[in-house]
Order: sequence, then structure tokens, then C-alpha cells
Amino acid sequence: MPAQPVPPELLLSAYRAGIFPMADHRDDPELFWVEPRSRAIIPLESFRPSRSLRKTIRCDRFRVTCDADFPAIIAACAEPREEHAESWISHRIEASYLALYHTGHAHSFECWLEGKLVGGLYGVAFDRVFCGESMFSRVPDASKVALAWLVACMRAAGYRLLDCQFMTDHLQRMGAVSMPQSEYLERLKAARGTPAASLPETWHSYASACSASSSASSPSSSPGKSIAQSFTQTS
Repeated sequence: MPAQPVPPELLLSAYRAGIFPMADHRDDPELFWVEPRSRAIIPLESFRPSRSLRKTIRCDRFRVTCDADFPAIIAACAEPREEHAESWISHRIEASYLALYHTGHAHSFECWLEGKLVGGLYGVAFDRVFCGESMFSRVPDASKVALAWLVACMRAAGYRLLDCQFMTDHLQRMGAVSMPQSEYLERLKAARGTPAASLPETWHSYASACSASSSASSPSSSPGKSIAQSFTQTS
């Protein structure tokens, strides 16, 4: 009999305590709870995409969506990768986050190229916190563009904390910093409260505003240009 998904309320309680689940391999029916000694976060206000990445965002090379295909994103993140023989995203964990997505507490950002899903990320949202779980890229820069859109939407919606769990070279190049778990828990506490809007609502505000501009024959505006511009503004 397949292991039951972790209930959404238990998952959220764990995240609010700074803990998250992992598994040893894709078919593992068991999971274990992780509380890292060192935590990686991306400071929202100091996040600055490189010049080449801003150019890619500005020219709308990818069509970026939010929650358009959460199941496909988590399935792609669970696929084997060269650097990891086994995926920590077990079928049980996948089912657990799908259930959390249906409660409105898990979100995905997707990058599409010529109608195909080529990259994206997913994570858990609660209070003014987003805990990034995993990302993938099938073409260069796709996951980086998804991350930039996520940060822009978080900033616009009034979020305070972007958790990346473990530091990697890729995240460090994107501006992530490490801190002790004790400091992370303090930041988690400070991020309690309700954001001004949800991530899907904020994504929609970018897309709909640019659509209105386009319909008014204003070619100077586009979703990517708005996102790129947001990183040149100081708060």
C-alpha cells in the first residue's frame, strides 16, 4: 500500500518551525525531517540579476507563468540529474506538495519556449515567506529567469524572506547568503503576517498591465521589461 501524503497542515507547521522533509530516493516510502545548521537565503532587496540575464528577461525570450502547470514542474524537478544519482523528491513527497498546492500554499513559476516547458521552480508560501524547494532548466537561463520573476513578485507583494535551504554554487552566484539556523528562525519570526497580495495575483498584475499597454498600442511595455525595470529601482 502506498505511503500516505504528508497532510498540508503538518507540512506548514514544519516550515513555520524551520523544518522540511526529504527522502533518500524517488521510490522511498519513508521521509526524514531536516533542520540544517546553516541556512541559505536570497536577500530580496539586494538581488540583482546580471546584465546578460536582465537582457534575457527584458526581451521576453521565455513566456513566464505562475501556477500554470505545478504538477509538471515538480515532476521535472524530480527527474534524475547528472550530479545526483537519486532524487530526494520521492513519489510521497511529490504527492504531499501537490496536496499543498491545492490548498494555495505551494506555487510554481514556469518558463516556456515555443510552447514547451523548458524550466521553472516551485516552493512553499506562508505568511510573508517563500521556501524554494527545487528548480530545473532544460535550456540556458530558464531557471534563472523563473527565479528573477519570483523575486520581483515577492518584492511587489510585500514578502520578506526567500529561503533556499542549502547553499549551492549556483545559488551563491545568484546572490544567496548563508546564516546560522538560529538567525534564520529569527527572520522567519519577523516575516509573520499577511502579504499585500499572493504570488499568482502579483504575477497576474504584471501580465495584465502589460497586456493593457499592448492593446493600447504601447510597444515599449512588456512583462519582461517591467520585471527587469523593477531591479533597477531602489526601495
